[in-house]
This record gives sequence, structure tokens and C-alpha cells, in this order.
Amino acid sequence: MGFTIQPLPIDVVHLMAAGEVIDSLSAVVRELVENALDAGATRISVSIWADQWRVRVSDNGAGMTLENLQQAALPHTTSKIRDRADLQTIQSLGFRGEALYSLAQLSNLEILSRVGAEQGWRVVYDTGGNPITTETVAIAPGTIITVDRLFETWAARRDGLPSAAQQLKAVQTMIYHLALCHPHVTWQVQQGDREWISLWASRTPKQSLPQMVRGVRGEELQEIQLTLSQSLASEASTSEASLYLLLGLPDRCHRRRPDWVKVAVNGRLIHMPELEQTLLAGFRRTLPRDRYPVCFLHLHLPPAYIDWNRHPAKAEIYLHNLDYWQEQVTSAIEQAFRLNPKSLPDDLYSSRVGTLLKAAESEGGYTVHREIAPATPTLSSLRAIAQVHNRYILAEHASGMWLVEQHIAHERVLYEQICDRWQIVSLEPAIVLNQLTHAQVEQLQHLGLTVEPFGDQLWAVRSIPTLLAEREDRAEALLELSLGGDLQTAQVAIACRSAIRNGTPLTLADMQTLLNQWQQTRNPRTCPHGRPIYLALEESALARFFRRHWVIGKSHGLE
Repeated sequence: MGFTIQPLPIDVVHLMAAGEVIDSLSAVVRELVENALDAGATRISVSIWADQWRVRVSDNGAGMTLENLQQAALPHTTSKIRDRADLQTIQSLGFRGEALYSLAQLSNLEILSRVGAEQGWRVVYDTGGNPITTETVAIAPGTIITVDRLFETWAARRDGLPSAAQQLKAVQTMIYHLALCHPHVTWQVQQGDREWISLWASRTPKQSLPQMVRGVRGEELQEIQLTLSQSLASEASTSEASLYLLLGLPDRCHRRRPDWVKVAVNGRLIHMPELEQTLLAGFRRTLPRDRYPVCFLHLHLPPAYIDWNRHPAKAEIYLHNLDYWQEQVTSAIEQAFRLNPKSLPDDLYSSRVGTLLKAAESEGGYTVHREIAPATPTLSSLRAIAQVHNRYILAEHASGMWLVEQHIAHERVLYEQICDRWQIVSLEPAIVLNQLTHAQVEQLQHLGLTVEPFGDQLWAVRSIPTLLAEREDRAEALLELSLGGDLQTAQVAIACRSAIRNGTPLTLADMQTLLNQWQQTRNPRTCPHGRPIYLALEESALARFFRRHWVIGKSHGLE
């Protein structure tokens, strides 16, 4: 065995935050599956009998020797840390050595475990965590822990808990969170003898998330993996820091609630409002109104940058150099949004077209066997070839064709230019507006415009945002700006009013210029109102539709 369970020194116990709180079925499951993950398990099975207050967790992890089993449920015994210095270098999910002891006090606790080719053992514990039954048992390598009759001697605790349905929902959420952090693990969860949750192992969370969130598809997600500054990490450790970001592309994937904006650090989901707000800010002006992103951030950091010893369930941490990590997250979101070959997998719209074509083939009574190798998109070759209905730019590139709506593409370009170079210029002669309310005057002044009384119910506006200065409808634009909203709202309104109108004819040169500018924006997938800017039809879908992969004989009716 590579570890030994032993009691912690009393000075280390006194340094730790409040101990484990076993207050529900989900807390029991959390503690047991975290121990399984710490033991290196790649398959974890959970069975819950809510009406019997019973939980069983099985894993294929390292297992425990008889010596370790005899120590496992005693107070403050653990294999994770040894002394006070280890509190600064925690790399495991558990470390306080209190979970099994708490479970022994609150339930009937039984552990079966086997290490490799050694003999398997079954141990039953009393309420003090001492073994009362020890016997050999036939078991596969790994560990099975059964918690039975939870809170039987503490009826008040049972009475004060949420309903069984609510507790099971909490278990589901907790399993999803851990599965997202550990995608290499296969999970099987049962309610009694009925299968409930089944999650297969994946290479990255991009394959795991669609198993958990209904309606989310892999092609709607973009993932970014970054190795962070080694010089920063080496100040505290020789370990390398890294950042993993999985996000739903804003033109395809979003939700009505911010319930899938998740942050994890070193294998555990945490509550950190600062990083959650950084994620939400990164999606600002890319989503439709009242919609929220799907986003999962996982930081792998040297232990010395983290203090886990803050919350009994380790749900909150102290994170050093927080500003630096926020900057890295913002940069990763910008990178994920950019249009480049790596961020253009098989397109969602093309997959939908493919589904329709498959259905058409089925109804038509023919079946075509073929494999289509997807072309590698090269955005440098994105070329305007036509304008459709004076509204859309038809562009081609190596992997197919795109329809780009000219107005909202230009709106995205102008909006980012305005945000980067917000400028107010003097206006001569002034524009005179009448019948403005006090609130409208204050709103214009709040945006940095100079507004002065010019007579009875008349106001002279003597400065204006640069983009509006040369427009014939600048008076109407100023009235629109006076109706409320913050600076960003005003910038969106200016960009929308100034963008090329649909119905405006464009030359090929104009279209190409717009395409080039649009590709370079930070958030090219949606306009500032959250509308998708382009529709892609990939070459693979075109080939399927025109049946270019039929063999010659069949396409000519030959047998």
C-alpha cells in the first residue's frame, strides 16, 4: 500500500476548520465518493434506499489493508495529511479524517475492502468507530461502504430534513458536479434496485456535459485548455498551473437560469462569486436578453495557492492571486469566442441538415454507405461571392458556405469599436431638443453629453458620440439615448443605429471589407443583442445532399 491511515496530532486537529457535517443523504454520498476518488477509482457505483436511510458506495480504487480498516473510523484518522505543513499542500478531496467517524456515530457502518491480490476483509464498527466484527470476505479489489439506518438514534435530524425527493435531487446535483470534475470515471447510481443515473467515462468534460444537461450537444460546446504562467506557478511550487474552460457557444447554447455557470478547483466544484461573475461578464452582450451561459471553469493550481481549510464541506476556498486568475479566465473566454479553425467543429446547423437528409434517405428507400472526411476550415480564405436579397452576404471558405447577415455583423464591428474608442465630440451648431423631461436630461448628461437650457422647454445638446455626429437622424438618435439605460446600452443603441441597414446593396469589395472586420471582433458569433450572425452549411452536408459519394454504377442505375 502507498498510504497508511493513522491519527492526526492534536495540534493539527486544532488548526483545522469546523469538521465534517453529515446532515443529509447527499452529505453521506459526497464523503464516500470523494474517498473513492482519492483512492484512484475509475468506476463508482452508488445505491440509495431513501426510505430505509441506507447508502452503499462501491469503487475499484486502491482498497484498504486490515490495519487501515481497523483505524479508518476512529476520530481524526486519515492517510491524506500528517502534520501542520501538509495543510498548506493539500491535493486530495478529503483530509480531515472525520467523515467515517461521523458516519459510525450516526448509523450502522460496514466496510468491505481488498488491496490487489491480498485477502479481502469485512469490518463492522460501533458508534465510537471501533471494529466490533472483523472477518475475511470474497470481494473484488476496491472498497464497498454501507451506511445503514442513518440518524436512527437522532430522530430530530430526520424530521428536520427536506423531503426524500429533494434529498435525491441534491444527490444528483452532487454526482453531476463530481463527474464533471472527473470525466474519466464511470458512474452508476441506483435508487434501490432501479437504475437512476448512468454516466460513462469521457476524455474531457465536453463529452460528459451532454450526458447531464438535457438539450446540450457536443457540437454546441467549445473547450479551451491553457497552461498558465510557469514563472507565477514556480514561486510556490514546481507544479504547473492550468486552466480548462468549457462553454456553450453563445449563438447556439444558453439557458433561462444561471444554473450551469460552474467553477472547480483541483477536482472539486466550489462556490466563488468572484470567478462566477468573471464568467458572466465574459458573456456580456453576446446572449439574448434574460439568457445565461453554459460554462464550466476548472483550475488546476499548485496547492500553495489554495487554502481549503475554510469550509466544512470544502465548498469555499481562499484563492491567492485572484486578480491574476480572473485575467486568465477573461482571456480564455475571448479566445474561445474567436473564429478560427479549432473553434469550428462540425457545425450544429450542418448536423441538423444531416439529420434531415438521413430521414429523407430512409423515406426514399435508399441507403448510402459513405464516410465523409471533414475539411479543415481556413478563415483566411473566407471570401464574399454574392449578396442575397440585399440582406445576407454569401461567403465561401474551405469547409463550405456561410450566410452572414450584414446588419448585425456590422453592428458587432461597430459596437466593439465604440467600446474600445468611446469618444464625445463637440457639436456645432448645437441640436435643439424640446419637451425633454428632467430624467432625460440627466440621462444624456450621464452619458457625458453637454446639455444646456435653451429656452422654455428647449434644450441645446452641444456634444455627441463620434459615430452619430455626421448622421442626418442624430436628433432622433439623441432622443433614443435619453430614454434610459447605462453606457453600454447606449453604445449598443448607437451601433445598431449606425450599422448598414438590411436592404442596402453592397459591392463585393464592401462585403469583403465587412467580412474581414467582422472576423477580427472579439465576439463574432452574436450581435450585442445576442442574435446569431452567421449560418454555416458545411461541405459534408452539401456532399450528402447532392449524393456525390454514390458509386458510379448505382448513380447510373446499374446493378
